[in-house]
Amino acid sequence: MQLKNKLTISVLSALLIISCNKKEVYFEDPLITNRDTTINPGDDFFHYANGGWFKKYEIPSTESSNGIFRMIGDTINAQIKNICEKSAKNTDAAKGSNEQKIGDFYASGMDTLAIEKSGLKPLAMEFAKIQAIQDVPSLMKTIGYLHTIGANPAFSFYVSQDDKISSKHALFFSQGGLGLGNRDYYFNEDEQTLKIRGEYVKHLQKMMQLMGDDGVKSQKSSNIILALETDLAKNSRKLEALRDPVKNYNKMTLAQFKASTPSIDWENVLPQLGVTKADTVIVGQPEFYKGLDNIVNTYSIDDWKTYLRWDLVNTYASYLNNAIEKQNFAFYSTVMSGVKEQKPRWKRVVEQTDGSLGELIGQVYVSDYLPKGSKEKLLEIGNNIRDVYAEHIKKLDWMSEVTKQKALQKLSKIVMKVGYPDKWKDMSSVVISRNSYCANVMAANKWSYNYMVKKYGKPVDRKEWDMFPQTYNAYYNPSNNEIVVPACNILVPGFEGRMPDDAILYGIIGGSTFGHEITHGFDDQGSQYDDQGNLKNWWTAEDLTKFKQKTKLIVEQFNKFEPLKGKFVNGDATQGENIADLGGVVMGFEAFKKSAQYKNKEKISGLSPEQRYFLAYGYAWMIHAKDEALARQIMTDVHSPAQYRVNGPLMNIPEFYKAFNIKPGSKMYQPDSLRVVIW
Repeated sequence: MQLKNKLTISVLSALLIISCNKKEVYFEDPLITNRDTTINPGDDFFHYANGGWFKKYEIPSTESSNGIFRMIGDTINAQIKNICEKSAKNTDAAKGSNEQKIGDFYASGMDTLAIEKSGLKPLAMEFAKIQAIQDVPSLMKTIGYLHTIGANPAFSFYVSQDDKISSKHALFFSQGGLGLGNRDYYFNEDEQTLKIRGEYVKHLQKMMQLMGDDGVKSQKSSNIILALETDLAKNSRKLEALRDPVKNYNKMTLAQFKASTPSIDWENVLPQLGVTKADTVIVGQPEFYKGLDNIVNTYSIDDWKTYLRWDLVNTYASYLNNAIEKQNFAFYSTVMSGVKEQKPRWKRVVEQTDGSLGELIGQVYVSDYLPKGSKEKLLEIGNNIRDVYAEHIKKLDWMSEVTKQKALQKLSKIVMKVGYPDKWKDMSSVVISRNSYCANVMAANKWSYNYMVKKYGKPVDRKEWDMFPQTYNAYYNPSNNEIVVPACNILVPGFEGRMPDDAILYGIIGGSTFGHEITHGFDDQGSQYDDQGNLKNWWTAEDLTKFKQKTKLIVEQFNKFEPLKGKFVNGDATQGENIADLGGVVMGFEAFKKSAQYKNKEKISGLSPEQRYFLAYGYAWMIHAKDEALARQIMTDVHSPAQYRVNGPLMNIPEFYKAFNIKPGSKMYQPDSLRVVIW
């Protein structure tokens, strides 16, 4: 969503004046207009920086949050909508062409009459497979098949780089199969979780009725599903326990895996998963699979059929008839995230078309919508961040020279993929038509799964991207020692058609993106991988002890944050992201200090370079979320709520204190002894 330019505003300093052909063009400066100056920046900088915007723009009834991510998302969605509608109008597009696939996928999603008429028919073949189950071997084979179409029953399976041999792909088995996503939803006794659990049972019952069960049978089915999932949850690790890559790496021979689960013949399950030959597997949580071995015998075959029918429909609920789609929305969006109203149909279908065929849409997006020079500017910022990172590592007073050299080696080897891939993935085998929306989603899911599983036994392609250029996000992959920053990260709301000043570029793109992702290579998880992407210790024992003492401080700091009454941030689960946020904002500022804007002490809108930088960092996380969404995030997400992604890191930075005159007595003030300094 583009911010409207307003020529009538009471604060003159909120306007930037740019000379263009001797005409003065006025632009609203979001760093000024977003602020809430009734709030002391030393008490709550997040709301000081963004509270003015929050007061103007409520969270829409169709959303669980509002802010910069939705603004940029709306801009990108509008562009993708144009791509989809243009493609859909061309009914003469060559069969198998990108345009035909995009257009037919979008058209099928908008054809609600056909969707309503088909009901559950798109899943008829899968229902028949489930109904044909007779015993544990056929049960496990069917579960294997369902994974290939995008469902995730009973456990999680995927192919990825071996953590300890990054040049090879491995087979990974981990915990999964929970309709509520996180194990704590099945056991926590606080009022909100109890309510969600109660609503989940009602939801299960309603869904089973929509699938054809009568009232009595649907009630029985819902109880079976909850009981089975609760047993799976009992054997699942907590969110924070999943962060340890060593404890979640348990390589076994296939014979050892089979011996640990005597009721499950994995040699017959693997072919259903698309794997014909395997010698070893990596089991994330062995205790989960020992529990699963008991559960397959504890519940009857009919009970498992009930669970699998539910899991299948739950996977595809958003692409089925109106009654099922709305019931799915009522629970997962309204009950769990506080969203009161569905997004318009076109927006839902646009987002799904992008999710399923984003590789094809990305090619059009790069050609038609990406600002020229974006890739080069992103790379320039990334390299500047890496340079100051090296300077910081060399000056660390807590790290020995031998470890510094290895840290610098790893930093120098980080691959920065920015903008868009040099080679697009081949989706020519995907068959898309206008006949069935659900079938199209399933076809895309099958392609995605097959693309993944075919990697097994082949060399690792380190040039591959796992994100689309039109996705406003970024990631660090420890196995490749790489950061990936899609093209649309160049977008800054309020600066459409012009380049933001360096304070904004380095606060948002430098600090919260490049600096953040590079720091992931040195957070509690990433620091355990070497420069080649292998899970291998490169620290001296003394340095590692010092590092863990520092990360413990950031855990303790975030454990104190209370986004909702009685609900605190999980410092252990979020520590990697919190370390990355702190490292990112520090490195972004250090890189900004090398700019002419900083060196010349250039003021814009009455703000010093330092003030603009920290306000820009606050703008990067300008997100206002509903309480339900916050509660869900605290329980299931490794990222802290936006308020603490801003206030948390800044509490530790002396330059921030100086820029906004933060003194003892302010709520954000931390004495030197409590400030966390890592990188």
